[in-house]
Amino acid sequence: MAELTGPWLGTYWQASSPTRFEATFVQAHNSLSGRIVDDNSLGEAQLQGQVTGRYITFAKKYFKKSSYTVQYTGTVSEDGNHINGQWRVDAKHSGPWEAHRSDNDLSQELKTILAKNAPELASAKG
Repeated sequence: MAELTGPWLGTYWQASSPTRFEATFVQAHNSLSGRIVDDNSLGEAQLQGQVTGRYITFAKKYFKKSSYTVQYTGTVSEDGNHINGQWRVDAKHSGPWEAHRSDNDLSQELKTILAKNAPELASAKG
């Protein structure tokens, strides 16, 4: 099963127009929850969903318009760092979306720095 907990950056397209978003997913076993902030007037939303293997589904409900719910489905890449899928409100309002982990490069950079500096720190203490 994919592990999605953490920050993600993404885009969804409506009528060929992209909207960027930031998401924070919290996964407990196969339950998914979290928050999404869209880069538009709708703003922040909460999400609730499920993870089954590499397949995810969730409903996004905006705080400003609590009756406005968007259904998302997607597939997580084999390496667990990308998601591609479809969103849908109704027959007239749907489209593709994608997201990627927002901290991959920073985490790897930090690990590299720590590995490089650890021997120096150890010898400095000795």
